[in-house]
Amino acid sequence: MNIYESAEDYLEAILMIQERKGNVHSIDIAEEKNFSKASVSIAMKKLRENGYISMDKDGTIHLLPPGEEIARRIYERHQLLTNWFIRLGVDAETAQDDACHIEHDLSDVTFEKLKEFIQNLH
Repeated sequence: MNIYESAEDYLEAILMIQERKGNVHSIDIAEEKNFSKASVSIAMKKLRENGYISMDKDGTIHLLPPGEEIARRIYERHQLLTNWFIRLGVDAETAQDDACHIEHDLSDVTFEKLKEFIQNLH
């Protein structure tokens, strides 16, 4: 499955907002990511056209199964990497930033091995 990093970021943001607030609108994403409403609108159109999200008439955004799968995969990576970096002694803000960069580029094989390694430490 090939998807751009920015699309993964949008899907992850939708999932995070959904878990926090329940309903998600474009303005929520713009505020979360500090992006313009126009940029978010263009991105939502592309995600909708590619079958990752749906949008109600009132503007409520819903993740469709393919979009939710990607969002959950990226979010899991983000959480695991952030927590791991913090345990290594990295400050929380840097850990979050670094996790954001790495979560997209790490292969599935490497991520699974890292996850296995961290789980075996407990």
